[in-house]
Amino acid sequence: MDLWFNERHSTDVNFSIKVKEQLVHEVSQFQDVDIFYSEEFGKILVLDGYLMLTEKDEYIYHEMITHIPMATNPNIKNVLVIGAGDGGTVRELTRYQSIEHIDMVEIDEAVVRLCKQYIPTTACSLDDKRVTIYYEDGLKFVRDADPNEYDLIIVDSTDPFGVGEGLFTKEFYGNCYKALTDDGILVNQHESTFYTEYANSMKKAHSKIKKLFSTALVYQAHIPTYPSGHWLFGFASKKYDPRTNYNPDWWNSLGIKTRYYNTILHTGCFAIPNNVRDELRE
Repeated sequence: MDLWFNERHSTDVNFSIKVKEQLVHEVSQFQDVDIFYSEEFGKILVLDGYLMLTEKDEYIYHEMITHIPMATNPNIKNVLVIGAGDGGTVRELTRYQSIEHIDMVEIDEAVVRLCKQYIPTTACSLDDKRVTIYYEDGLKFVRDADPNEYDLIIVDSTDPFGVGEGLFTKEFYGNCYKALTDDGILVNQHESTFYTEYANSMKKAHSKIKKLFSTALVYQAHIPTYPSGHWLFGFASKKYDPRTNYNPDWWNSLGIKTRYYNTILHTGCFAIPNNVRDELRE
């Protein structure tokens, strides 16, 4: 009998992947954590029935959420990552020797533990000496953070319901603003406009961020296993415009080998299509 993982993308659309085996199922304090193996996509991390990553295309998401802000400001030293229990965002950040410290706040210890055991391709840098992991609520952590503490905050969260709901609120974005330095950058996963439910979440989040930051933009990537395949990120900064205030020569001199991001794509990904522009205008 064939085993299939099905994810609901809308009331009328399901996305399916043929699964060879279920590697682990654990009910944590916060959510159901599943890891499957697929011949096509490799290891698959699923939280409460929603696909978080596959080994085949996770690099797209993790490269785009990290290298865009890092190439914009080469002076980033202190970074806060909210969520990201799979470790992929931290993996990309630790490739920069210029970063001195990374605080990672993940509410669910089970996600980190199981990814270390079953998906080391993403969790391989969580033991880097510059990384400190806090198992607590990201909303509370940012509320209690010192002003001007971080050069970069990356919100690598789940969708805006369940354990991730608080990370899409006005209070959370306001506390991020206070925790950032005067030239600080905030990057967050920004959902998609293709399906109405996701579009509404994106518009609400973007409108809240725009009221706080002088620069608030949206950029895009193609991630095949995410709903619609067309995924968005938010870039907000007190000082920098990533389309003009970025240093391609510096970034290229680092010799970081990437599979998706490059400095030409860096500016191109901000050229969003009209349907997304229209949604943002609303």
